[in-house]
Amino acid sequence: MIRIKRIYYAPSQNDGYRVLVDRLWPRGINKEKAEIEIWLKDAAPSDELRKWFNHEPQKWGDFKKRYFAELDRKQGILGPVMEKFEEGVTLLYSAKDQQHNNAVALKEYLEKKMEANDEISMD
Repeated sequence: MIRIKRIYYAPSQNDGYRVLVDRLWPRGINKEKAEIEIWLKDAAPSDELRKWFNHEPQKWGDFKKRYFAELDRKQGILGPVMEKFEEGVTLLYSAKDQQHNNAVALKEYLEKKMEANDEISMD
C-alpha cells in the first residue's frame, strides 16, 4: 500500500516505510523530526521540470506526462519503495498543494505500473 503525506504532519505508526520524495530538503524540518527511512531526491522531478510546473494546476496533466517519462528513464531508483510495498510506504512531500505535487504523481505512477504488472527495475 502506498500513502502520501505532507512531511509537516506528525509521523504515525500507520506510515510504514517513510520516503521523502522531494529534490530539496523541506524548510523547518530537521532530520530527527522527519523520521524518514530514505530520501529519494533522485526520484523527484528534475529541476527543469519542477521550475516549469511551478505548482500551476493547469499544467498538471503535462507535468505528469513529463514526470512519468523521467521516471521511466531512471531505472532502479524506485527499488527501495517497491521492496517495502507489502509493509506499507508513505511518500512524503513538502508542497502546500495537496492535490498537485510530485508525491501524488509518483503514487499514481507506481500504482499504474503495479496494476499493469510492469516490471520496475530494482537494480
